[in-house]
Amino acid sequence: MSKSIFSAPHFNDEAAAYAYVEARLWANGRVCPHCGVVGQSGMLKGKSNRLGLRKCYACRKPFSVKVGTIFEGSHIAMRDWLTAIQLICSGKKGISSNQLHRTLGITLKSAWFMSHRIREAMAPAKNAGPLGGPGEVVEADELYTGHKKGWKKPRAGFAHKMAVVSLVERGGRARSFHLAECPDALTVTNLVTANISPGSRLHTDESHLYREMKGHIAKHEKVNHSRKEYARGDVTTNSVEGYFSVFRRGMIGTYQHVSEQHLQRYLAEFDFRQSNRAKLGVTDDMRAVRLLKGTEGKRLTYRTTGGNRCGA
Repeated sequence: MSKSIFSAPHFNDEAAAYAYVEARLWANGRVCPHCGVVGQSGMLKGKSNRLGLRKCYACRKPFSVKVGTIFEGSHIAMRDWLTAIQLICSGKKGISSNQLHRTLGITLKSAWFMSHRIREAMAPAKNAGPLGGPGEVVEADELYTGHKKGWKKPRAGFAHKMAVVSLVERGGRARSFHLAECPDALTVTNLVTANISPGSRLHTDESHLYREMKGHIAKHEKVNHSRKEYARGDVTTNSVEGYFSVFRRGMIGTYQHVSEQHLQRYLAEFDFRQSNRAKLGVTDDMRAVRLLKGTEGKRLTYRTTGGNRCGA
C-alpha cells in the first residue's frame, strides 16, 4: 500500500473529505451557523440534497460545514481544497496558482482565488495576543521588496518599493506588516506597541526607525551592521533575517509578481509557516490541521488589501 500522504481517503473521496473537515471544525459538536445551537441537527439524505447538507431542528435552516468558512460559496470539491491546503502548508516557499491549476485540474482563476482564501485562513486570529513576553527576545527588521505600480525608480532610496516590517520571536512566531508608505519612527513605534509584549527584549539593527522604543519594551538592544557587527553575545537579528531570506526566495522563485494590494496575504502565508515550522515540532500534517481550524470565521468574497500604516 502506498505511504504517500495523498493516498489518505480525505484526499480521494468527497464524503471522507467532508467527514475529515467536520471532525476538526465541529470537534465540540455541530454548531448551527444561523442560530448557534449545538448538536441539534441532522443530515439531509434526499437525492437532490448536496453532500454534507444538514438541517437545524431549532431554526429549521439548512447548513453545512462550509458555511462561515473560506469554503463557503465554492464549487470546488472539498478533497481538492484539502489537497491545496496540504501542498501550500508543505512547500517552504509556497506553491504558485499555476501549479495548483495544473495539479488539481481546475481553472487558473479558481486556483488563484483558492490560494488567496487559504492565505486569508493563515492570517493570525484577532485574539492571537502579543509576541514575546517577560525576558523573551523579539527581533524586528524592515524589508523593501518588489516595485510599486506606476512608480519610477528614483536615483536613491526605496520610495518605489513596497515596505514590510517583520517581528519575529526567537524560536517562536512571526508577524509581518505591509506599510503603504515608507516607514517612519512613529509608525514603527505604534506597530511595536500594538504587537509586542512590553516585557520583551527587542533586538534590531542600527536603523533610526527604532529610536523611540524606550518605555514601550523592557529593553532595546542593537547590533551595528554598518560596522560589520552581526552578533554581540545573544544580541542578533539572525532570526528575522533568516525569515526574510525564505520570503525573498518565495517571491522571486515561486510567485515572481506580487501586487501591492495582495502583499499582506502573502506575508500572512510566510508568517504562518514560520510560526508553525518543523523546528517547533510542527509536522506538515499538524500545520495543515491548524490551517483548517483557522478557516472558521474567515468568509472571503473578493476584496483587495492595501497597506496598513499603523499595523493594527
